[in-house]
Amino acid sequence: MSFQRFLDQLKTKANDMKTEALKFKNKDFLNAAMAGSALIAMADGGVSSEEKQKMVKFIESNDSLSIFPTSDVINAFQNFISQLEFDRDTGEAKAYQTLGKMKSNTDAARLLTRMIIAIASSDGNFDDAEKKVAVKIAKELGLNPAEFEL
Repeated sequence: MSFQRFLDQLKTKANDMKTEALKFKNKDFLNAAMAGSALIAMADGGVSSEEKQKMVKFIESNDSLSIFPTSDVINAFQNFISQLEFDRDTGEAKAYQTLGKMKSNTDAARLLTRMIIAIASSDGNFDDAEKKVAVKIAKELGLNPAEFEL
């Protein structure tokens, strides 16, 4: 499957993700989504102010995350970014621990993985560093990365 076709499929599934996300509207799901988003955003080692603004704008406009109050989404995302910037190892450990809380819910784990890939692809470039993080996230959630063509 071509990368463009893969991106097109992600776009067509956006509405389905919103419906699915409504089933998991809780703080653990929000925190896991933001932990994964922060890990993907920081995949290349850092996030500029412009990248943060772009990521927050994407998160606010993403149907799957629009079920949460914008302030909660932004605060959770910024909290994970701050932790990763302050101490990469500790921040990653906390982010993966937060993601791990969703491991027992396979449907939520799949939705999180699809959302994280969509966020990584939002700039039209799903690079190797982002793919590596997406693979690690899928594994942390107990999923086979091949299921997401990773």
